[in-house]
Amino acid sequence: MRVLYRINGKLPLIGHIAFGIIDRGTNLLQVRPTSLCPLSCIFCSVDAGPKSRMRAAEFIVSPKYLVEWFAWAVRAKRLEAAHAYLDAVGDPLTHPQIVELVRRLKSTGLALTVALETHGALLTEKLAEELDESGLDRINLSIDSLDASKAKLLSGTPWFNIDRVVKVAEFIASSLKMDLLVAPVWVPGYNDDEIPRIIEWALKIGAGKRWPPLGIQKYEAHKYGRKVSGVKPLSWEEFYRRLRAWEREYGVKLVLSPRDFGIEKSRRIPYAFEVGERITVRVVGVGWLRGQWLGVSEGRVVTLVGSARDPPVGSRLQAEVLRNRDNIYIARVFDL
Repeated sequence: MRVLYRINGKLPLIGHIAFGIIDRGTNLLQVRPTSLCPLSCIFCSVDAGPKSRMRAAEFIVSPKYLVEWFAWAVRAKRLEAAHAYLDAVGDPLTHPQIVELVRRLKSTGLALTVALETHGALLTEKLAEELDESGLDRINLSIDSLDASKAKLLSGTPWFNIDRVVKVAEFIASSLKMDLLVAPVWVPGYNDDEIPRIIEWALKIGAGKRWPPLGIQKYEAHKYGRKVSGVKPLSWEEFYRRLRAWEREYGVKLVLSPRDFGIEKSRRIPYAFEVGERITVRVVGVGWLRGQWLGVSEGRVVTLVGSARDPPVGSRLQAEVLRNRDNIYIARVFDL
C-alpha cells in the first residue's frame, strides 16, 4: 500500500522530482501537480501506474498552493513571466482539479503559455472543452499506436481504448482553440510501423496550429524505469537520421528544438546546498521510492537515502548532499 500525500501547505514545492516546481535553467517551469497514473506503460521511464514495483508514495498538490510556488519561482528567476508545463511522473489528468489549476495559472498573468502532457486515458471531450475554456494553450498527447491491440500492449493496460483517445484528439484539432501536439514514444520492434501512420494521421487532422504538430520521443532504458525485454534503445544518431528521413517524406518538421516553443535559457533559482555539504534535515515521512524518506531543510524538499532503518517522523538528522542538479536534492543520512 502506497502512502498518498495531499499537499496544501507547509511542505516546500522545490526540491523533489515527483511534485512541485522544477527549474532547468530556462524560461519554462515544469509544474508537477500529481504523481499518479492510470496506465502501466511497458516503457515507462519512471515506473508509474498500478504495476509500479518501486513506489512507496504518491503526491497530489492543491492548485492554489502550486500556483503560489509557480509565482515564487518566476520571481526567484527574475523573470516577468515563464512558460508553465504541466507534466508528471505519472499523468497530470489524474489530478481532480486540473482545470482549476490551468485557470489559476492563466489568471496570474505570469504564465507565457500553459501546456499539458498526457497519454489521454482520462481525456474526454467534456474535459478537453473545460481545459480549453480555462485557457490551456497546448496539449501534448502521447499516442504510441493507432492499432488497438498494440496500444493496449504498450500501455500495459487491458482497458485502454485508443479509439476513444483518437476521437477526442480529432475533436481538439477541429473544434477547440488549444493546440494539439502528438507525441508518440517510439519503441523499436514494437511500434516502428506505427510512427509513419501517426505522422500521417496528425497531419490529416490538423494538429500543430501554432506549434509543431509532432514531437516523437525516443525510448530510453532508465535506472528506475521499466525496461522493455529484448529492446535496445536506438542511438541518438540513428533516431535523428530516421526523423530527418520522415521530415523529407512528409514535409513536416520532426527534429525539434526549444526555440520551436519559445524556450530560452534564463537565470536559475538559487541552489540551497552544494554537493558534499552536510545539512540538517527534518524527516516528514516515507519517500517516493522504496528505501527513501522525505525531508525538509532550508525551504527545500530533500530526498533522504542510506538509512538502515526508518527515521522517526519529525526527527532531525544530519545528511550529506549527494545531488543538487536542477534544485532536486538527494542526501545520504549519517548512521542513526
